[in-house]
Amino acid sequence: MTSPVLHQSITTLDMIAQALARDTDRLVVQGADGENVSAAALADQISRYQQYLEGLTPAPTRAAVLSRNRIEVLYTSNALNFAKIVSTALHPMGSVEDYLYVINDAGIDTLVYDAAHYDETARALKERAPGLLHLLSMGESKVGSDIVEAVEGIDPKPLVAPVADPEALFRIAYSGGTTGSPKGIMTSYRAAAVSAMIQLMSWEWPEDIRHLVCAPLSHAGASVLSTVLVRGGSMVVLPGFDPVGVMMAVEKHRITSVLMVPTMVIAMIDHPRFGEFDLSSLEVIFYGASAFPASRLKDAIGKLGKIFFQFYGQAEAPMSVTVMRRDEHDVNDMQRLASCGRPTPMVRVALLDDDCKEVPDGDPGEICVRGPLLMSGYLGKPEETSKAFEGDWLHTGDVAIRAPDGFLRIVDRKKDMIVTGGFNVYAREVEDVLVEHPQVRQAAVIGVPDEKWGEAVKGIVIVEPGATVDASELIALVRDRKGAVQAPKSIDFVDSLPLSPVGKPDKKALRAQYSPK
Repeated sequence: MTSPVLHQSITTLDMIAQALARDTDRLVVQGADGENVSAAALADQISRYQQYLEGLTPAPTRAAVLSRNRIEVLYTSNALNFAKIVSTALHPMGSVEDYLYVINDAGIDTLVYDAAHYDETARALKERAPGLLHLLSMGESKVGSDIVEAVEGIDPKPLVAPVADPEALFRIAYSGGTTGSPKGIMTSYRAAAVSAMIQLMSWEWPEDIRHLVCAPLSHAGASVLSTVLVRGGSMVVLPGFDPVGVMMAVEKHRITSVLMVPTMVIAMIDHPRFGEFDLSSLEVIFYGASAFPASRLKDAIGKLGKIFFQFYGQAEAPMSVTVMRRDEHDVNDMQRLASCGRPTPMVRVALLDDDCKEVPDGDPGEICVRGPLLMSGYLGKPEETSKAFEGDWLHTGDVAIRAPDGFLRIVDRKKDMIVTGGFNVYAREVEDVLVEHPQVRQAAVIGVPDEKWGEAVKGIVIVEPGATVDASELIALVRDRKGAVQAPKSIDFVDSLPLSPVGKPDKKALRAQYSPK
C-alpha cells in the first residue's frame, strides 16, 4: 500500500520554496523606497515571520492582513501560508464596519496591519471584535505588537512547503457584496495551485520578467508572485496606483509586464503627461476584473501597441476562466475587442439558460464553469453554495454570447440585466455604444424603476474635459445601433462614477442614487 504523500499534489508553496532556492543571489523584489530583496533574503524573511507566527500562544488559525503596498505584506502573507494559517485579505479602502463583518464571519483570530495607516482602525477593531487574540503591526504601533521588529532576532531556516490535503482550506476571499452581504469564498490548496498553473501555461509572459505591482498587494497585486518567481523574474512594488508614478517606474526599471484593471489603463493613457515617458520596454499589460470598453481598448492599443492580454475570472474561479491573447486583440473588429477570450485548458465552460441547458452560439447564456479551479463553496452559506453549484456547474452570474470561433463576449451581469417593457437589455452592449462617441470618456448603464416600462434604461456618462454632448444625440446613437428598446430613456452627465474596491463602476450605488427615495 502506497504512502499518501507519494502522489501529494504540488501547491503554490512548493513552487515558491523551490523557486527561492535557485539562484539565490538574484534580485526578486524591489520596493519603492529603493529596498532590494534577493531570492535568499525573501526566503529568509518568510521563514522568520513563519517562525514568529508559529510561536504565538494561542496558536493562530485564521488571520487577516490589512495594509497598503509594502514589501512586508509579501513576508507576512507568505509566512501565514507556510504556517498553514488560513489567510484573508482586507481591502485597504474598506471601512471599520466592512472589516468587522469579515473578521466575525471568517472567525479571524489574528490581525496583521500596516501601523502607519491603520493604527486607529486596529484600535477600533480590537474594541469591537472580541475574537481577535493577536494584533500584529507592521511598524511601531500603540495598539499591536510590532512583528517587523520582533522577527529581527530570529534565525531563518530553509523554506519547506507544508504537506497539505489538496481540498484543505487555503484562504478565504470576500466578494464585493454588490448584491447583498459579502460572501466568504473558500479557496482550497487545489484551486490556488491550478490558478498558478494556468498563469504558467496560458499567460503570455516576457522572456525577461520585470513585473510592476501597482494594484493592492493584498489582492490582485501579489496574485502572480509564484509565477514570476518560477519563471525567474522580479517584481517592483509601488505604494499604490498613480498614473505618473506607474509611467515613471516603467521608464526607470524598464518594466516588461504589469497587471492593471481597465480604469487604471484609461487613467494612464488619458493623463496629460502621457507621452513624456519611455514606455517602450512594456511587452504585456495583463488586464481584467472589469469590462474594458471596446473603443477605449482600441485607443489604448493605438497608444501602447498590441501588448494587451486579458484574463477573465472571479474569486470563485480565480484569475483565469478565459483569456484573450495579445494577437487576438483585433482593432478592426469591435466585437472581438469586447470579448473576454476563450476558455483556458484546465476548465470546462458552457453558456447555460435558466434550465441549465446550453444555448446556441449567438444567444445569451450564463457563463458556467467546471474544473479544479473552482472554489470549495461559500463559508457558512450552504444554500448559497448549492445555488452557485446548481446542476454541477459554477454559475458565474455573467451573461455572455459565444461567437462561432469560440470567443465569449460578456454582455451583462445576470442580476444587472434590465427588463424594460418585457424585453431584456444588457447594459454592457449599451455602454459599448455610448463610449464609441468621440466625446464620451466613460459610461455606465442601469435600470431605474418606471411606471410604464417596469424599468427604464438610464445612462450615466462622463464626457471628455471641456466637451459638450447633448443627451438626445447619445440616445439617438444607441437607437440607431441597437434599436429603440435598448436606447436610454434618459442620460445624466457626471464628473465621476462610484467605483467598487476593484475598480468596477458600482452599479449598486448608482441604482441607489437614481432610484426614487
